[in-house]
Amino acid sequence: MSEILTRLRADLRANADEKSIANYQRYFKETVKFYGLSISAANKISLKYWQEIKTLSKPEIFALCEDLFKSDYSEEAAVASEWAPKLTSQFAPSDLALFQRWIDSYLNDWAKVDGFCNHTVGNFVQKYPASIKEIVAWSDSSNRWLKRASAVSLIIPAKKGLFLNEIFTISERLLTDNDDMVQKGYGWMLKEASNLHQDEVYQYVLRHRRDIPRTALRYAIEKMPPELKSEAMKRV
Repeated sequence: MSEILTRLRADLRANADEKSIANYQRYFKETVKFYGLSISAANKISLKYWQEIKTLSKPEIFALCEDLFKSDYSEEAAVASEWAPKLTSQFAPSDLALFQRWIDSYLNDWAKVDGFCNHTVGNFVQKYPASIKEIVAWSDSSNRWLKRASAVSLIIPAKKGLFLNEIFTISERLLTDNDDMVQKGYGWMLKEASNLHQDEVYQYVLRHRRDIPRTALRYAIEKMPPELKSEAMKRV
């Protein structure tokens, strides 16, 4: 399997783009490690190698994903985050502990966290709804990225109207967190929940508008009508 990663990494390096190299870092406050590929180029490489590895066992594919995450390269994390959710039909309840370890150990910026959690953990929690208790518990972590993961793992379920009570619980726990990456994470989650639960999210925002940071508030009400936005922004 190491030979597969050697070839994949050679392809990533060969497809580096000067424009992407120049622009990528500006999206992050942290210093990030990256080759400098466009999203489309990275996706093509991911798909190319998926065709090669898709007949491997789940443990073998997960081992490849872990090696990719370990490298700390943004594009390698993106490849792993494309591969992992393709195994959703094979997910087992015990996989959540592995996913949590990957987040806690390797995912160190918003793009890595969101890329992995939106679909892999989002798919997992929909397949195993009882696992939502563990996702909620991540919001109490001292790791800023695991706290963000507790929220962004529910983006896809939130769009479907799922887990509303847990969404409010996570938001409550993260409400006054002073990390803007955490604020944007739970604000985004509330925004997606408002698609099908606008009134409930609006009432939640009104109850907490004195305490909710402006960053999170703006995200949460982004899809609401202007008159609701105006009222929600009043600090009374």
